[in-house]
Amino acid sequence: MPKFMDVHEGFHGATQEQLAEAHQRDLDTEGQDGVHFEHAWLDPESGKVFCLSTAPDKEAVMRVHERSGHPTDQVFELPVEA
Repeated sequence: MPKFMDVHEGFHGATQEQLAEAHQRDLDTEGQDGVHFEHAWLDPESGKVFCLSTAPDKEAVMRVHERSGHPTDQVFELPVEA
């Protein structure tokens, strides 16, 4: 299954607890679209969140994030790995 990295903006000053809550909302609904979110990272200073997932396609990743309340159109397939 393809891997994806997506980027969210606007999380300035967010906490680890808030990141965990947002990630849990994704986990709660990911199965509806065949997505699995593996990890999420936060840089509270820049306000960016990065999510690593496996999914059938980037649109599935976008649907889950939309449903979870933190939509993004910055979803990148990761076809090459070292």
